[in-house]
Amino acid sequence: MKLIQLTAAALILSAGGAFADTHITNGTVTKVDTQWSKVTVDHEELKNLDMPAMKMVFQVAEPEMLDGLSEGAAIRFAADRVNGKLTITEILE
Repeated sequence: MKLIQLTAAALILSAGGAFADTHITNGTVTKVDTQWSKVTVDHEELKNLDMPAMKMVFQVAEPEMLDGLSEGAAIRFAADRVNGKLTITEILE
């Protein structure tokens, strides 16, 4: 999974930063729910989703993405609509 995330990050950066500017944002984890593969994040604006800064619950694309996350952790992440649900598609380290 790390290889996929790193490959995706490399593609984002090689795209001239345009994709990175709209899909990557910062946030602070406020709750981790491993049972339902969800995480609550107090995040900055999500430009690609036309969403202002707020605190909200996201699905994660892969349950393993929650490994090592804890309340209070600062993260950089990409989110999108996947099957109609707001989903974190990658977490950058």
